[in-house]
Amino acid sequence: MTATLRIVHAHGDRITLTEPTTGVELFSYVYGPEAAWEAPKPYLHPVRTLAGDVVTDYRPNDHRWHKGLQLTASHLSGQNLWGGNTYVHGEGYLELPERVGSMAHVAFDEVEADGDRAVIAERLTWHPYTGELWAEEERRIEVHDVDVASRSWALTWTSAITNRRDEPLLFGSPTTAGREMAGYTGLFWRGPRAFRDGRVVAPDAEGPGLMGQQAPWLAYSGEHDGSDGHATLVFAHAPENDHLGERGAHPAHWFVRSEPFAAVAPSWAFYDELELAPGDTLRRRYRVVVADGAWEREEVAKYLEEHPW
Repeated sequence: MTATLRIVHAHGDRITLTEPTTGVELFSYVYGPEAAWEAPKPYLHPVRTLAGDVVTDYRPNDHRWHKGLQLTASHLSGQNLWGGNTYVHGEGYLELPERVGSMAHVAFDEVEADGDRAVIAERLTWHPYTGELWAEEERRIEVHDVDVASRSWALTWTSAITNRRDEPLLFGSPTTAGREMAGYTGLFWRGPRAFRDGRVVAPDAEGPGLMGQQAPWLAYSGEHDGSDGHATLVFAHAPENDHLGERGAHPAHWFVRSEPFAAVAPSWAFYDELELAPGDTLRRRYRVVVADGAWEREEVAKYLEEHPW
């Protein structure tokens, strides 16, 4: 019988999940208070492989608001729920605190572990700088397929964001605001400093040229500082995301950098704004696989085939 994942909840601050066989803390889900300038929102950090190596960064000196794995909205109807300076076309990044909003924890509906599966289900609210209710989010983070033998584990992140304004919410990015190849918004991973110049692979291509491209999954491999070896993170769209937009959904494109830092986001609004009507709900589901070792394209494809949605 598989030993059950262990959950420790420091109420008002964080939830920590530990794999019992290795004793490794796979991640902390942090929802406690954060600096207003950094657009407070919950995040996962540190995220670790089963070998215990950290594969996220926290408050790096280039972007203090980059925190592990988090859901962001860089341009939202004129507000910045991403954090830090705001991009304004023709003027660059400006210090505009009156545009920096937040995502607030409301309550957990479920925090539970059973065998090699665990669930964190949370309700959140989204706010502009002035504090009004703009959106409500139902978030579900499921940990599964924890496999000590293959040295990998996975999480599925599901978010359903409902517009509570009486006018549309416009999801954008610096690219929709005029800056080329800066389409970050949505689920966002910041890798550790050692992962700079890492390898980026998709089903039919690889390298930094994948920026702004479309693919059902993308993998990023980097080499650790402080310990020998590599790790690979795989980011995959759920089938219903319809990342190509072929059935009328808003198309997604990958934001990915290996220089000057490691970052991946399946962007909601890379080239074009996404409009969410009053009362409508934006639903997206993603899988993130955390593995020890530098996985080749064939290994990623085989894993995803053997672990269907």
